[in-house]
Amino acid sequence: MPVLVITGTGTEVGKTITTAAVAATAVAAGRSVAVLKAAQTGVRPDEPGDAQEVARLAGPVTTAELARYPEPLAPATAARRARRAAVRPQEIAEAAAKLATEHDLVLVEGAGGLLVRFDEAGGTLADAAQLLGAPVLVVATAGLGTLNTTDLTARELRSRDLELAGVVIGGWPDSPDLAMRCNVTDLPEVAGAPLLGALPMGAGALAPADFRAAAPSWLAPRLDGVWDAEEFRGREAA
Repeated sequence: MPVLVITGTGTEVGKTITTAAVAATAVAAGRSVAVLKAAQTGVRPDEPGDAQEVARLAGPVTTAELARYPEPLAPATAARRARRAAVRPQEIAEAAAKLATEHDLVLVEGAGGLLVRFDEAGGTLADAAQLLGAPVLVVATAGLGTLNTTDLTARELRSRDLELAGVVIGGWPDSPDLAMRCNVTDLPEVAGAPLLGALPMGAGALAPADFRAAAPSWLAPRLDGVWDAEEFRGREAA
């Protein structure tokens, strides 16, 4: 099934912009793409959410959102406080599977990290990935602390027999510090999976045309891009 689940090692790690880059690169390669945001929190009904931001940057993609809650909280908590129905992993899997019958690639973007709760029963994005049998792409930060959170996420995926497709650094600065430069080498080791890209810090502020033109240079061939991990490591980790 052509589904890729995208999670982060936490919140505000660049997950939505990475999803947009993956979508833009796939569209440039001639693939039809759908983006599913399982639960959008912290956004009013009249405001664009993450799926709409992906479409703005990536271009012609299908977007879908299963639920929206006004407060910027974990989906289960936001649903409870809003007194609205929560989104269950089965619903996420069913929606993604339906989109997969009509598109070459479906990107399922989670909320925060892998084990953030979506419903009162403790259902998570990992549960949805298991139902789909889909690989998971992990978006990580560049700096100090990222090795621990990436390792924990990778271990949880392995404990569930889920495929970790790889790791993408969600924001790489112009002047990386020592920890960041070392993490380029250490991240794939602790994850047990390849480094599949690095997005420049502030990529989401680019004009959409510039974002789409540059996106393939941020992602590895497995994600339809041309980014080279060894070349990046040699340049940045020196």
